[in-house]
Amino acid sequence: MKDENQLSKSSLRGASPNPKGLGHFAGCKSCGVSASRRGLLTGLLGAGLFGGSGMLGSSVGVSAAEISNPDSLLIDVHHHVFAPEYVKELESANLAEPPARKWSLSRSMEDMDKAGVTRALTSPTTPVASFGDSATRQRVARMCNEYAAKLAQDYPQRFGFFATLPMLDVEASLAEIAYSMDVLKANGIAMLTSYDGKWLGDASFAPIMEEINRRKLVVYTHPSNPKCCSGLQSGIPGSTIEFATDTTRTITSLLFSGAAQKYQDIRFIFSHAGGTMPFLIERLTMLPTLNAEFGKKISPEQVLQIVRSFYYDTAQAAHPGALLSLLNLVDVSQVLFGTDFPYRTSMDHVQGLAKYGFNKADLTAIRYKNAQKLLKI
Repeated sequence: MKDENQLSKSSLRGASPNPKGLGHFAGCKSCGVSASRRGLLTGLLGAGLFGGSGMLGSSVGVSAAEISNPDSLLIDVHHHVFAPEYVKELESANLAEPPARKWSLSRSMEDMDKAGVTRALTSPTTPVASFGDSATRQRVARMCNEYAAKLAQDYPQRFGFFATLPMLDVEASLAEIAYSMDVLKANGIAMLTSYDGKWLGDASFAPIMEEINRRKLVVYTHPSNPKCCSGLQSGIPGSTIEFATDTTRTITSLLFSGAAQKYQDIRFIFSHAGGTMPFLIERLTMLPTLNAEFGKKISPEQVLQIVRSFYYDTAQAAHPGALLSLLNLVDVSQVLFGTDFPYRTSMDHVQGLAKYGFNKADLTAIRYKNAQKLLKI
């Protein structure tokens, strides 16, 4: 097996939304949940307002051994890799965390093999191309994209990638989109949820979003610790609270700026089951009635339609606390398998989904069919 330090640059190779209407809790006859438990779930999740598809499936859970069967497909859309040059940039800026310093290609592939992950769509993770001056941001984006492209070229059955952009530099981002998609053959674009206090619906990002919309690309998003909220509580890292909250902030930004309505050909993936958004959805649907300016742009029904057309991964969310809320809001067709490696293991998520109790059809959709359809892989 090639190690990442042996990879060279020399051989680089040159869905309609399916929103659901306002409805009632659909977790009844189709899901095999008892009446008493249904009542509990309805009370917990406000299901009368935000009806979703059956949550637990019509059969008992699929075993961890079955989900990790090496003869079946399992596509991870949330798998981080760290180009050696990127790690050096992080270290020089005093931003390198232990998972970045310890990462290696062999570790990635070993983790995938243990859990039966057949293919990973890779991306770097925060802070990626959002620190330093303009030249640093552009350099980091390019080195990450070329490294990921080389992995995909050397292991075409194991890796694809989402290309990162120096989002604070609009012209450079447009150039990187063209290079990444047309030359490197990326599977889509990776963005952080915020950059220097700006969320993805910000008007300054409009030229980037317009080009991505024109190309009808998939945009995978990963949260970051926003400028507003660093170091609020001693000893509690931003990833504990702020990551999930920043995902909700950027979804809110897209909804109420009008960007989500304008750029309808962008297929967004949001990490970690949508952060805190599913839990806060009632507040988002009420906002157009509370703010007249927002009400001119979007209705409560449109808020639900749009969030139900987005995609969400299971990274650090393969447990009932996140999945019950998410799947009471969106259809299983909008859920993708993700692991957050190396911050969590693939097996964590394999076992979490196995314990949840999905029926085989829903589990197969999450395992790979939804990703195949979305990414055309």
